[in-house]
Amino acid sequence: MNESSALDQPPGQRRRQQYLEELEAATLRALSADRSWHYRSRLLHQGTSRVALRAPHLRLDIHSLDAPDYRAVSDAMAMRQRHSDAQLHEELRPEGPEARLIYDLLEQLRVEALATAESPGMSHNLRQRFQRWSLAFHHAQLTETALGLLLFCLIQICWSRLMAQPVIGEIEDLIEATRASIVPALGHALAGLRRERHHQKAFQKHARAIADWIDHQLSGFDAQDERDQEEQDPRRRLALLLDGEDDIDEPVALAPSGHSRLFEHHRRRYRAFTLAYDRELEAETLVRPVLLEEYRQRLDRRISDQRINVRRLARFFRNTLTQPDRDGWQHGEESGVIDGRRLAQVVASPMERRLFQRERYHPQGDAQVSFLIDCSGSMKAHGEAIAVLVELMTRALDMAGIATEVLGFTTTTWNGGRAHKDWLKARRPEAPGRLNEVRHLVFKHAAQPWRRARRAFGALLKADLYKEGIDGEAVEWACQRLLSADVKRRLLVVLSDGSPSDSATHLANDRHYLDNHLQAVVEHYDRPGQVEISGLGVGLDLSPYYRQHRIIDLAQTLDNALAEEIALLLVKQHR
Repeated sequence: MNESSALDQPPGQRRRQQYLEELEAATLRALSADRSWHYRSRLLHQGTSRVALRAPHLRLDIHSLDAPDYRAVSDAMAMRQRHSDAQLHEELRPEGPEARLIYDLLEQLRVEALATAESPGMSHNLRQRFQRWSLAFHHAQLTETALGLLLFCLIQICWSRLMAQPVIGEIEDLIEATRASIVPALGHALAGLRRERHHQKAFQKHARAIADWIDHQLSGFDAQDERDQEEQDPRRRLALLLDGEDDIDEPVALAPSGHSRLFEHHRRRYRAFTLAYDRELEAETLVRPVLLEEYRQRLDRRISDQRINVRRLARFFRNTLTQPDRDGWQHGEESGVIDGRRLAQVVASPMERRLFQRERYHPQGDAQVSFLIDCSGSMKAHGEAIAVLVELMTRALDMAGIATEVLGFTTTTWNGGRAHKDWLKARRPEAPGRLNEVRHLVFKHAAQPWRRARRAFGALLKADLYKEGIDGEAVEWACQRLLSADVKRRLLVVLSDGSPSDSATHLANDRHYLDNHLQAVVEHYDRPGQVEISGLGVGLDLSPYYRQHRIIDLAQTLDNALAEEIALLLVKQHR
């Protein structure tokens, strides 16, 4: 119930939250046998649709990083999917916010009650979570008003009846008087809750009766009659705190995205007004050799200050991205297969035991990793930190025998350049598509060893390299390069701090034309057997674009924890 922004959380705490969310989503996928569950923007999604929890005890404080709470939410949603028909539930769902809250909550408690016999461990998780929420609600002094106490008491009574469990001892005396007035009025409906818990259609009639009763009771409440004289209406304050419809605020800075009517009107077919000025260049050719050497020295000093165990990262990549490949025989072993060439040693030296041979294996890389760096204007401030991060990751992958590419994307100029001028000369035809000169950069080729490419990373420190960003075309370009590699796994990591942006294109089309194209490209390529795409958001949640994503803070010195977290995201099998 804490509404603090997640931006106030330390980076380590944000990473912990992301880890728990991934763990919860994986548990939910296993319990429900549905691979589409995942988190985006700290909100639970099933496929592309956000899932409202619709139960106050399933809302988690962003500062609560307890694994049992996250596991309880997974269990609760798995039971909801397994035992609840959403369409049937909507048939009797009331309009009033408090009545709707109680009706939705009762359906959630019904499916949780079914876990008692089905899974005792799950039942324990759910019971503990509800009890923790109840005590937190009480300790937050939300039961001090008549309205708060009435809602709280009704919820506790219904939970107790459904679960066949006594009310929590600490709050029993608090609700006793209110319970004495509720039970006689709702006796039939309360009795029907547990009796009909296995039959949703019959159950929801009792749930609706209880919801209608609370709606009638609350109609007599007037904020002016409440003892606390706060300026805010306590009834409205309680509704906001209890309502599970908006499960979690979106506290993390989220990459802006929206709907492009133009993109949809053209059946999601993206176009560029002209390709005549687009270029693919070696990044180091854009920097004078003397200046590039100066940038390289700056990077060397910065890297020496980092506390990254590159060999440890290399071992991790070797264990996760390579396959054992037979490489002949290892002779002179004390066990294994008898080596016929050494049998004569038995006669000459009866005590000799090194008569065996074993098959020898060495790790063989069967993956290729590409890093695609957003070189738009807002990334200029992060250029040095990005160069250090990519160099360290590339070095570790190179030590593990994994091929890597480092790519970048920007534009040749601001505000469209020659492409925009050509459009003006053509008398501004409608819906021209992309109106700028795309520049794709290669910092390191896949066949190039890390040591030979490291000089080019210095180009990331050149300030005038950074202009505007056409992300969708860049991701498609990087994916096409990866698909030409003869490997089992192809991994693309996009490093960015914002949405696609080009002022000329936005003005001539609509605001979300470019980001809708990026979403379409990622959706097309990010699938099994093609490319596994991940997004690293520099202080930004990139979940509107990338299903696999992480928020990273480059203001701090890179450490092993951050490097290992990025490595885990990189190697994780996409579902």
